[in-house]
Amino acid sequence: MSTQGQDTAPILVIGGTGKTGRRVVDRLRALGRPARAGSRSSGIPFVWEDESTWPAALDGVRAAYVTYYPDLAFPGAKEAVGRFAAFAVARGARRLVLLSGRGEEGAVASEEALKASGCDWTVVRAGWFDQNFSEGFFLDPVRSGELALPTGDAVEPFVDADDIADVVVAALTDDRHIGETYELSGPRLLSFHDVARELSAATGRTIAYVPVGADEYRAALREAGEPEEFADLFTLITDGRNASVVHGVREVLGREPRDFSQYVGEAAATGVWDA
Repeated sequence: MSTQGQDTAPILVIGGTGKTGRRVVDRLRALGRPARAGSRSSGIPFVWEDESTWPAALDGVRAAYVTYYPDLAFPGAKEAVGRFAAFAVARGARRLVLLSGRGEEGAVASEEALKASGCDWTVVRAGWFDQNFSEGFFLDPVRSGELALPTGDAVEPFVDADDIADVVVAALTDDRHIGETYELSGPRLLSFHDVARELSAATGRTIAYVPVGADEYRAALREAGEPEEFADLFTLITDGRNASVVHGVREVLGREPRDFSQYVGEAAATGVWDA
């Protein structure tokens, strides 16, 4: 069942050039739905820290996919998401789909702030993305042949951004997902030792995984000019809270999630990891 009377209104995709946002935009357009990518570099820009960009981005919009950078667990996220949701609803955007973090207490506060706007909401909670290795902050380490991370022997059911995008598009275009919270993961648990083995096999190169301490990793982030708070996100892996497979992909789409091996094979074929 498609959302009635909204097929011609643009759907705002915040972070429309990002890992999931770009895929959501592509899928909506393939369905013939007008999608408006909202990012710093868009024709109609959207900037979280600059609320003067919000009115134009929301003009005529009835539904929006809400992603927050750098992460919903970061300070100020809850307040920004709450202000945006209230502003969007006041401008006529009823339907809001939020990308949240699985197992992130800090993200739950942002979920509640979004719901408080009175919107028709769906929350999509995802764990770590497969695409972090090819489109995110693990790309350069993979290219250089060494993943030095504070993750020990911990395991994570990495989820594919293509699956997340499929779930988000279903939520944006089908009313039966209103008021639902979906938890997404891939089909199996992988340690970073497993990840390094799969990357090595797919690339024909040796990709080593080197466990490091949290302080050492913080220092590396500082040196790279990245927010040190990124180090805290590894707790989501190391304390085991997400060390289980969940079934939101099957619940929404009626199929199994994509496996990490399929992702690695397809990504390797693009040459993204060639040294």
